[in-house]
Amino acid sequence: MNNQKYPKLGHNKKTFLKKPIEHIDITSFDSRKIIESMNKMSFTSRDTAKASGIFNEMLSDKNCTIFLTLAGSTSAAGCMKIYSDMIKYNMVDVIVATGASIIDMDFFEALGFRHYQGSQFQDDTQLRENYIDRIYDTYIDEEQLQTCDKTICNIADSLESKPYTSREFIKEIGKYLKTNAKKKGSLIETAYDNNVPIFCPAFTDSSAGFGLVIHQEKSPKKCITIDSIREFRELTEIKIKSKSSGLFMIGGGVPKNFVQDTVVCAELLGKNVDMHKYAVQITVADARDGACSSSTLKEASSWGKVDVSKEQMVFAEATSVLPLIASDAYHRNHWKERQRKSFSNIFG
Repeated sequence: MNNQKYPKLGHNKKTFLKKPIEHIDITSFDSRKIIESMNKMSFTSRDTAKASGIFNEMLSDKNCTIFLTLAGSTSAAGCMKIYSDMIKYNMVDVIVATGASIIDMDFFEALGFRHYQGSQFQDDTQLRENYIDRIYDTYIDEEQLQTCDKTICNIADSLESKPYTSREFIKEIGKYLKTNAKKKGSLIETAYDNNVPIFCPAFTDSSAGFGLVIHQEKSPKKCITIDSIREFRELTEIKIKSKSSGLFMIGGGVPKNFVQDTVVCAELLGKNVDMHKYAVQITVADARDGACSSSTLKEASSWGKVDVSKEQMVFAEATSVLPLIASDAYHRNHWKERQRKSFSNIFG
């Protein structure tokens, strides 16, 4: 047995936070030949190519509303620019995400902070001593994250005291970033510029939650609240207004289930809507545990949520295959023929 200990990587914050994560640019390379070659292979390679083909079908279908769902930490790991570029180049119409993806990662970097390459083998007690948080092999400065929390509080303090959906509050964050962003081109700001609504059904399970708790604690009788019921109704309204729809899902969790449930909600409201016509999910979750994150898209069909004719599960860690799928779609140029749906405008 090898008893060699991993070397200590440092004893102060500066030595830990030396290598910022660089976000991959899907416009800088063309993955079409790789995807085409993978389609002639087997296992995850062919699944990835099939998923790429379905995503391109979504982009080619002019009636299709494309929902991008985000769960997990791919934004912190180097995929942040992929998501903002998917909005910029009109490859998605609606985003449903975890609060962490939107606030702890995207908004955090828009404020001028960074995520850093680290090591999954580092002694976490040393990290805690230096106020550094770890996501697998990625580091975050906890003091900077708390600045993010307090900025959310300040934005909430500036708003009229009333209920907001997460979509409405994130739109206010976009407005804030127009004049206060240290880093331009964030997902939130790009969505704001292009009228792409962002929904976070578990919004308070993030830095947003910490900031809003501080806001409410300061003035419990004059504060904003998050209206999750109206949020579900708004997302369902988008599904009702869509002639066709497709899901492009990174990870699973609440965002996956929330957007799939719009079909059932519309049905209960007496509306005749089709199941989501297209669906792709990239996940490493094990389907045997019965959880939402791991449930297959075929399983979702039994609930009346997803059509099985155009669906593909890709069991892979998303940072390894997402750049290939997104670059392929960018270079095939179907997005150039799409009209922006500007769903944010339907809510005033």
